[in-house]
Amino acid sequence: MTRLQKMKPPVANQIAVTQTAHGLNWTDEYAWIRADNWQEVLRDPAALPGPIDKLLRAENRYCAALMKDSAPLQKLLIAEMRGRIKEDDSSPPSKDGPFAYYQRYNKGGEHPLICRRPRDGGKEERLLDGQKLSRGKDFFDLGDHAHSPDHQLLAWSSDEAGSELYTIRVRDLTNQLDLADAVLETTGDMVWATDASCFYYVAVDASHRPSRVYRHVLGELQSADVLIHEEHDAGMFVTISETQSGAYMLIDVGDHETSEVRLVELSQSDATAVLVHPRQTGLRYDIEHHGERFFILTNKDGADDMKIMSAPMTSPGITNWAELVPYRAGCMIISHVCLKGRMVRMERENSLPRIVIHDLASGEESAIAFDEEAYGLGMDAGYEFDTDWLRFTYASMARPTESYDYNMATRERILIKRQEVPSGHDPERYKVRRVFATAADGAVIPVSVLHLADLDLDGTAPCLLYGYGSYGSSMSAAFRVRPLSLVDRGFVYAIAHVRGGTEKGWNWYQDGKLHKKSNTFTDFIAVGEELARLNYTAQGRIVAEGGSAGGLLMGAVANLAPDLFAGIIADVPFVDVLNTIMDASMPLTPPEWPEWGNPITDPEAFRTIQSYSPYEIVKAQSYPPILAIAGLTDPRVTYWEPAKWVQRLRQRMTGGGPILMQTNMSAGHGGSAGRFDSLKETALTYAFAIKAANGFRSMDDEVG
Repeated sequence: MTRLQKMKPPVANQIAVTQTAHGLNWTDEYAWIRADNWQEVLRDPAALPGPIDKLLRAENRYCAALMKDSAPLQKLLIAEMRGRIKEDDSSPPSKDGPFAYYQRYNKGGEHPLICRRPRDGGKEERLLDGQKLSRGKDFFDLGDHAHSPDHQLLAWSSDEAGSELYTIRVRDLTNQLDLADAVLETTGDMVWATDASCFYYVAVDASHRPSRVYRHVLGELQSADVLIHEEHDAGMFVTISETQSGAYMLIDVGDHETSEVRLVELSQSDATAVLVHPRQTGLRYDIEHHGERFFILTNKDGADDMKIMSAPMTSPGITNWAELVPYRAGCMIISHVCLKGRMVRMERENSLPRIVIHDLASGEESAIAFDEEAYGLGMDAGYEFDTDWLRFTYASMARPTESYDYNMATRERILIKRQEVPSGHDPERYKVRRVFATAADGAVIPVSVLHLADLDLDGTAPCLLYGYGSYGSSMSAAFRVRPLSLVDRGFVYAIAHVRGGTEKGWNWYQDGKLHKKSNTFTDFIAVGEELARLNYTAQGRIVAEGGSAGGLLMGAVANLAPDLFAGIIADVPFVDVLNTIMDASMPLTPPEWPEWGNPITDPEAFRTIQSYSPYEIVKAQSYPPILAIAGLTDPRVTYWEPAKWVQRLRQRMTGGGPILMQTNMSAGHGGSAGRFDSLKETALTYAFAIKAANGFRSMDDEVG
């Protein structure tokens, strides 16, 4: 018997709790792992009840023991990944009036410094030192920051528990001291009024939901803040943003299929919120402003992949919307922004993005696109409205990110920064491919692939296959330094653009949600099988990885096709779907019903979710090695979901494994916030992938 076989995993008590809905019963023997005071734990991790704390720490010890032989490998992986990060890196400065703003890191710093210089060059002014603010704290995340229109103040937010409850403070940039103002339990975002006398923010309610927009006047107590909008529908998220023109704040209210927008004039310190068009189930729209008109990105009249319309500023209601950029099926308009005289949009077709500049006077259009098989493209309009310049970023899976300033008048393209890889990086060493897998129903699934250029594609290579496939989120084929540590060891790294995302338009999303959710899972399996058929890898050589809703994907494919995978990495996995979506008190549950269905009121939705919820259908079968990652203060996917799942897996499985769980006891959904601290978590998952690809044998003598 090997050392690993002698080790015994933690065994949680079973206390059966049976519930009934729609004439059906289901039992949860590990329901007690959910702390009754979980909301208190989000704010104070020390409040976690003793028996649960004991279980999570025992799981951490078990994981550490079984991964101990990979400690030299993890140390090497951390060094490699850190070596690819420029320690004193800085962002390209973005001009606004008399200054150019940017953030940078000191060598060895986990958190950024927020800085500015005179617009045309000069001495640096440090506005905020994230590294200094983090000292002595188990967790620190510097949230949003926004300088006031007069450049005299800086509003900034921070989270010190990982629970995404941000406190907003205001710094006087003349003396570098924070004012007495402290606005607690917000989403961390803020928008300044034009005269800098006040700012707007979104407050989080007792159920951890962003539901109220307030105006905070500097020097006043938070209790005196003026309520601008309150959302009473628990199924709606509330966010705020500012039009590029700086004239309006937008209060966006919506879920995954419906939206409505209210406008607040920022030049009026006592402004009220004006509704553009009341919510209609299934109608989505976003607003931008230019001169005397608003420009509306919308799916009105069946434009599933969106079109752009305009309306007069004096009467922006839907009856006055006129088409500007027509709908084209399969070409999804992702976002739009207005700069003086122009409207710029980002769109994506067949998983490839491009930027289109539309001249508002002539209607002439020009596009920014690239020829690589798979790449990522980003757009940053910066701070200013009256400008000919647009900033964008480009990267491929093999080519580091390049930042360009693009002159929309002359079409001149200036490279202003290329991501440095201090330890060295030659894009020619790698091959980027885009292949396609066919699902059982004929759907064609794009797959982005990266591997060493000289890798023999004979089916022997291990593969890390990443997937998500929910909420319409698309997975970019951009440059990532961390997977290179696997690719350099002979792994194929692949991203499965499965249904549930919008890589191929809105219908691609619609075909991976509600009663069609199983398409996400079978697409991922089809991708794995196709990669094996094409000899990129082989069945049983694939390590699957996904996080959050992608963790649901991991749990589902573990149940459906365990023999396909050498291992599964489930980051903060949403695996207890039925119990969570049946609980309307959970922060995200009501807004999630358009994505998954409402099993409380809809028997069909109940049966559908029960049929695939990973925790519900753990089977008496052999499972591959599984590593589940959790965060104690995670408000999105609570720690007890993976904790219950790993217990039930061990209870019911007939062979395979091991089943491991690692909980960050001082962080939430995103894990450690520091740019180097987080490498430890990645090193653990990559070491697990390497062990799994090698049959989870001892690695006492292996480091590469």
